[in-house]
Amino acid sequence: MADLLHPAPAPRPDFHLCLDSADLDALRTCLPHPLVHGVTTNPTLLRRAGLRQADLPRLVETLLDWRVRQVQVQVSCAQTDEMLREADGLIALADPGQLVVKIPATREGLAAGAELARRGVPVTFTAVWAPEQALFAAMLGAAYAAPYLGRMQDAGLDGLAQIAQMQARLEGSAAPTRLLVASLRSRQACLDVIALGARAITIPPALFAELIDHEPTRAAERVFLADARADD
Repeated sequence: MADLLHPAPAPRPDFHLCLDSADLDALRTCLPHPLVHGVTTNPTLLRRAGLRQADLPRLVETLLDWRVRQVQVQVSCAQTDEMLREADGLIALADPGQLVVKIPATREGLAAGAELARRGVPVTFTAVWAPEQALFAAMLGAAYAAPYLGRMQDAGLDGLAQIAQMQARLEGSAAPTRLLVASLRSRQACLDVIALGARAITIPPALFAELIDHEPTRAAERVFLADARADD
């Protein structure tokens, strides 16, 4: 966390804020909104929302209609050749660049992601737990590397320290790969990872309101509106 001796990095104008859900009812409370860059999903989120792989075309179409710039969809197999075949089907669901293929950062996944990145397909290496995995993502041309802060902390790790190391590896690589921090469970957790220089976060829809709806701002607005009406 930043302090007076170690100030936070300057905010980046290209910061990406994503929503982490496949629940259309929950997502509809936030979308469309120009602050939201994209929506991230995975098989667990699909299951929680009562969706199956067969529902992905409708999900992707709906989210793009709600003006998100990217939808991230995860492969559901473990072998490199199978991942590539599934990725080809996912890519066909949207225009180039709109569909980001999520792949776990396993040995097989890194190989599949490298091939997709070589073709110009945006890739997120997900379930990133170690600093070297973030470096590997940058080496292979991934768009994002996604660590899970909350899950790291649940496992007894210093998640913020791990993420700081990952961010340092990415900055040292000079690659365009972004750290996309997931498993964020509070507004403070979001602020902490932003202070570390992460260039993207993905949050549950319920957390979106905590970040953008501030009661003091609303209270000030009510005073302004009351004063404006008093002049009528």
